[in-house]
Amino acid sequence: MFLNYVEKILVIHGKNSYICYVNYCKMATEKKHTIKKTSLKSSPIRDKTVTITTFSDIVDQQPVKAYVYPTEPTNSKNLLSDVLGHYQIMYSNPITVFTNSKKGLSPKAALDFLFISGFTHIEFQEVFKTTVKTIQNYIVQDLKLDSMLSEKLLKSFALFDKGVDVFGSGQEFYQWLHTSSYGLGNQIPFDLMDTITGINLVEEELIRIEFGDLA
Repeated sequence: MFLNYVEKILVIHGKNSYICYVNYCKMATEKKHTIKKTSLKSSPIRDKTVTITTFSDIVDQQPVKAYVYPTEPTNSKNLLSDVLGHYQIMYSNPITVFTNSKKGLSPKAALDFLFISGFTHIEFQEVFKTTVKTIQNYIVQDLKLDSMLSEKLLKSFALFDKGVDVFGSGQEFYQWLHTSSYGLGNQIPFDLMDTITGINLVEEELIRIEFGDLA
């Protein structure tokens, strides 16, 4: 039985743990796994057995880290550092952003950003003009993201990296993103993130805050 209303779950199978989006089940061979109790208090599927396919079976036959994708920004500095550390070299300067954007990022980068940002699927769609389902299809088909989406993702990773540095946690930065900012003409920073220029403006505001200007 498919539980299509579940977006993110932690799968425990033998000694391995996987993060799996249930939507993948429609596009791959089914395998039975048992969903055990996790820390996902809001999950409607605790203690139930469902038919799903593991994330690694679909992507590259390699197990992925057992991150529990939260419904709000993660505040674990270790998890943030682990995820951001993989991309920092890709957005360390404008040349690396350009080069890696032209090559195209793996679609798994979009899911990584979804993880660290705490964005809902709707917020993700508003910013990146694509859906999580589309990203999942890219993973299944082993496609790369186009240069425009790749650039926006790298700029967004860099923005979130800066925001966590300024505010101290992912949750605090997420809250600021959704609060009107004096330095941005009382606009909500999140509303500017759908363009590269807007992301740059938000980054400039973070730098002003970092050096003591009003938030």
